[in-house]
Amino acid sequence: MKVRRVVTGHDRKGKAVFASDTQVDALTPALLPGSEFHRLWGGNRAPSFPDDGSAPEQNPYFPPVGGFRFGMFTLPPDSHSRPAVADLPAAVTELETALPGLASFMEADAPGMHTTATIDFEVVLEGEVWLELDDGAVAHLRAGDTVVQNGTRHAWHNRGSKPARLAVFIVGAHHARFPGS
Repeated sequence: MKVRRVVTGHDRKGKAVFASDTQVDALTPALLPGSEFHRLWGGNRAPSFPDDGSAPEQNPYFPPVGGFRFGMFTLPPDSHSRPAVADLPAAVTELETALPGLASFMEADAPGMHTTATIDFEVVLEGEVWLELDDGAVAHLRAGDTVVQNGTRHAWHNRGSKPARLAVFIVGAHHARFPGS
C-alpha cells in the first residue's frame, strides 16, 4: 500500500507553501513477511521554523532523545504463512537497511518482545491487535483505540483474520534501561 504524504514548509519570505506531495511506498522486509512499515517523517532533534519542508535525518529507526518519528505499520494475522527465508544474511541486511536498528531491540528468546527508550503514541486504523506486556497482561485493541507506550517491554500480535494497520508517533525519551538515552 502507498500512503500519500503532503508536507508543508516556508518559502524565502516565510510564507506557507506545499513543499511536497508524494506517495510513500511500504517497506516490506523479507524477515517480516506480511508486515509493512511506512517511514513517513522524523528527525533526530527538535525542528526549527521556518523551514523548506525537506525531510530531516531519521536514522536509526527509533529516535534519540529529542528526536521523533511518524509512520504506519501493518501486522499480518499470526496465522499468516511465513515462508522460509532462502538467504538469511541477505534478509538481515535488507531489514537493517530498511529499518536501521530495529532488529537490535528485538528479543531472540521472546519473539516480538522489545523495549525502547521512547514514548510511542499509536492509533489502530483498521483491524485488531493484541498488545502484550512483559508479565503476560494483554490489551485487545480495535480500530479507533489508542495506546501511549511509555518505554515498556511489549509485543504486538494480530490474532485476527485480517491485517491490522496502526499509525505511530514516536518520541525519544530518557530510559533507565538505556544509559545515555
